[in-house]
Amino acid sequence: MTDVEQFLARQLTAPVGQPLRVAVYSRLAEGIRSGVFSLGSALPRETELGVALGVSRTVVREALMLLEEDGLITTRRGIGRFVAEDLPVVGLEELRPLEVALAEGGEDVTVRQLEFVVRPTTDYVSGHLGLDAAANTWFRESVIERAGEPIAILQEHLPAGRYLTDASPQIAAMIAEAAADPSSLMTALAARGAVFGSGVCELTANVVGRSRGALLGLKPGDPVLILTQTASTGGTPVYLAKCIISPTAGVLSVVQTAP
Repeated sequence: MTDVEQFLARQLTAPVGQPLRVAVYSRLAEGIRSGVFSLGSALPRETELGVALGVSRTVVREALMLLEEDGLITTRRGIGRFVAEDLPVVGLEELRPLEVALAEGGEDVTVRQLEFVVRPTTDYVSGHLGLDAAANTWFRESVIERAGEPIAILQEHLPAGRYLTDASPQIAAMIAEAAADPSSLMTALAARGAVFGSGVCELTANVVGRSRGALLGLKPGDPVLILTQTASTGGTPVYLAKCIISPTAGVLSVVQTAP
């Protein structure tokens, strides 16, 4: 079997609630970005992709439309579909874990957990997750390192107890196990089938301060970029992350397209 055939032969799985077209899109996008499908190469025909992935031609066509909308493939009328010659940069506009965004250049990025506890909510957390003052929340703090050097602090919050069970029994059942993974909670939960829908990312600038500066190897007055990320499941916000990013992390892009 060729590399493409082996890649497509992997079992296609879609978390509960995720449309098949999204699963097919994700598989093909992975193949394009990882180089299984080389830049400028012709993609297999719709029927061939459908057979290889075990889905209908309609599902394949819908996934290909999404890939073309995102600039990953192009269509040559009467000839076929081809991988783009130059792939678009993926930035903060896509809902995805912080460590994935920071590893876009291919560097070795790791997540080192510092703390995972249940504690009373704060105004900051309640305001973003819509919790009342009596709620408890899961809190997980980690340091993200690239090539062994700290480049960001990741503070993740989710509702605890009945607040999470009411919003997502699935996430409530898996969060303690997911927290043991050497990754962000978003990555660990998604790997276990959790589906996050819409999200909002807010960007602000500040100075790092003494305690966070010690974790990042920065002086208290050094500047940092702070990302506040929320994500929902079933229309209910269940995930909040504050990401404190060191200047040493480099460039984080926000890709813009013309209306």
